[in-house]
Amino acid sequence: MISSCHLSCLLVDLFQVETILDKDNFTLEELLDEDEIIQECKSLNGRLINFLRERAQVEQLIRYIVEEAPEDAEKRRTFKFPFIACEIFTCEVDIILKTLVEDDELMNLLFSFLEPNNSHSTLLAGYFSKVVVCLLLRKAVPFLTYIQGHQEIVKKLVDLIGITSIMEVLIRLVGADEHMYTNYTEAMHWIQDTDVLEMIVDKFSSSDSPEVHANAAETLCAITRFAPPGLSSKISSPSFIGRLFRHALEESRPKSALVNSLSVCISLLDPRRLTLGTYHMYGRQMTHGSTVTANPETVVGMLESLGDLLKLLDVSSGDNTLLTTYGKLQPPLGKHRLKVVEFISVLLTVGSEAAEKELIRLGAVQRILDLFFKYPYNNFLHHHIENIIVSCLESKNAPLVEHLLRDCNLVGKILEAEKNFTLAADSDKPTVPAEGRSQPRIGNIGHLTRISNKLIQLGNNNSEIQAQLQENSEWTDWQTNVLSKRNALENVYQWACGRPTALHDRNRDSDDDDYQDRDYDVAALANNLSQAFRYGIYSNDELDEGHGSLERDDEDVYFDDESAEVVISSLRLGDDQESGSLFTNSNWFAFEDDRVATDRSTGSLASPSPNTAESNAINGGGDDDVIVGEDDDLVDTATSSPEPGTKAEDSEVSVPNNSPELGSTETDKPPEWVEWRETSDSGEPSDALPNGELQTESPDAAKCSPSSSEPLISNDEIVTGPKAESSVEETSKPSEPSELGNVNASSGSTTSDAAAVDAGTKSTQEGTAGDKDDKEGN
Repeated sequence: MISSCHLSCLLVDLFQVETILDKDNFTLEELLDEDEIIQECKSLNGRLINFLRERAQVEQLIRYIVEEAPEDAEKRRTFKFPFIACEIFTCEVDIILKTLVEDDELMNLLFSFLEPNNSHSTLLAGYFSKVVVCLLLRKAVPFLTYIQGHQEIVKKLVDLIGITSIMEVLIRLVGADEHMYTNYTEAMHWIQDTDVLEMIVDKFSSSDSPEVHANAAETLCAITRFAPPGLSSKISSPSFIGRLFRHALEESRPKSALVNSLSVCISLLDPRRLTLGTYHMYGRQMTHGSTVTANPETVVGMLESLGDLLKLLDVSSGDNTLLTTYGKLQPPLGKHRLKVVEFISVLLTVGSEAAEKELIRLGAVQRILDLFFKYPYNNFLHHHIENIIVSCLESKNAPLVEHLLRDCNLVGKILEAEKNFTLAADSDKPTVPAEGRSQPRIGNIGHLTRISNKLIQLGNNNSEIQAQLQENSEWTDWQTNVLSKRNALENVYQWACGRPTALHDRNRDSDDDDYQDRDYDVAALANNLSQAFRYGIYSNDELDEGHGSLERDDEDVYFDDESAEVVISSLRLGDDQESGSLFTNSNWFAFEDDRVATDRSTGSLASPSPNTAESNAINGGGDDDVIVGEDDDLVDTATSSPEPGTKAEDSEVSVPNNSPELGSTETDKPPEWVEWRETSDSGEPSDALPNGELQTESPDAAKCSPSSSEPLISNDEIVTGPKAESSVEETSKPSEPSELGNVNASSGSTTSDAAAVDAGTKSTQEGTAGDKDDKEGN
């Protein structure tokens, strides 16, 4: 609801816009200075639109966007007017955009922002980008026709590729946007005949700016994923790859050129890997041993420069030093070496036999494996090397597997690292511990454990790997005495704490596998749960809040997949439960120490939360039983009014064994839960509770029962005292008999029902006390 004050202010602003339009002589600046002009444009105010569509006004709006304000200009000219002008265009009023795109002089004025002599401030570049993208989306055909007739604009965009807003325009213009190319194939076909790719890749050589290199790489990566076929075939050709590597491997070039060039190569090998800028996908992990398809010519073009890349992995010539918390690195690994290792990791996933032979010939795996032990605290490096080792072990090329096990001595290096698990104080190594401190434990033991387990797993199906492992008696002893115990200790599914119980029985490698393989919609289940609490199903004592929540928007109770996973895990919803409803057979909040497991009761309902036990209005009938747990703070008892003709034993109440009337002194016991359930069809009271639990009785409760054949006391037996009789008469006068099985107080309770239940509760307490006195008197 809009407040009256806000509404009055809004009307005043609208009247101000209309007041300006009513003047005989008013200026564009007067309108731009009003806060509600954007809202009026979106609501298609006819008088305002007719004024803004005029060529003179469109030209002035463009000048605010492309021309810098004078130094002595007011702040509204510097900041407000350019912003409002941009927003007017992005309101996507067709007649205003048409005035702009169909006038070449206005389009020339718009693209004059790209002239080299302009300042190209980041603020105005953002506004320029928004207007151009809006034209490209809403007026694509006339806009692309204009660009085709002025192809020098493409070169100007490439020259300013270091500005991220300009890069976004270039990406859309070259068709590296799946929606743009799909909708306007013919209009964008001409871009394939330009030399835009060569202009972009040459930025790695002509510029030393890391921002230029990063944006050029991001543009090329976008082209590898969504560009038209003509550009895609050109960017994957061996000649283009050779040109890219020539620029990246120049000695005078900064390392950022090499790093970003390798990012383009990685995207060419596996376009699914989104590794740059806003396109980065943090959640995706590359599956071990997964293969990707790549153009064989592209792979051959990359192999020509592989030897030069491997030379960069030599760390013996480095002279820079980096101090760390555990010591120092001399030299540090660096981004460029890490990127080379990542590139080789992706290259192995292609499954190219030519690439595997070249890697064996150049000794690439040996050099990379040495880095694994030289830098024991670089987990980024360990991750990529683990992928390389697994790819080699799972390769169908037997020479590659033999090269890894024999020539690289993988097993021997693992055992050596396990023996000497502390960082050695050797000044000739890249990683040196700090002086005067105890030597720290190396940080790659976890990856070594995963690699060792993978060796054993693959050895069961590969006779060559199995033979290599069995030949080494030291490996056999280490596997039996160290690795097996470590795996048992680190098996989180066997921990008594720290993980949800429902996950213990799942044979999963990771939570990601569970997310991918689940056969139910977690988000939908969590939303069902949210709807249950939203409509007050579980909070009878807060009905006002429950009904008030109905006015909330759906987005207030939205669960994404991650939060839904947490909710479902916390509710202990296991895969082995075959219930048809989220609220069936799930005793969410009960503690295991307070329950005894047994077979599930057929047709049982779910147990509500402990908050339900605090409700004083419980309305039931028919075959419903109420079982009240032990807690002085909970309701002492509850009663239901049976319909005429219903048997007394069909509606029964269990008396709490620690009520004050019984004189129980056990006040320190943990509270149990209130539970609704249905008895069997025969009308016999069932001892089975939901989730296969048995109702337990305390010694005091056993004393109160005359025999074991009467586990529950019916309403007729409870009412014995005179006061109780009068109270029961009051409770047996509801306005309408409640429907059988109605246990939801929020949907059927009335004022009279609540009063009746309260009176019945008091009478039950007094009747219980009177019954006890009669028994003692007898």
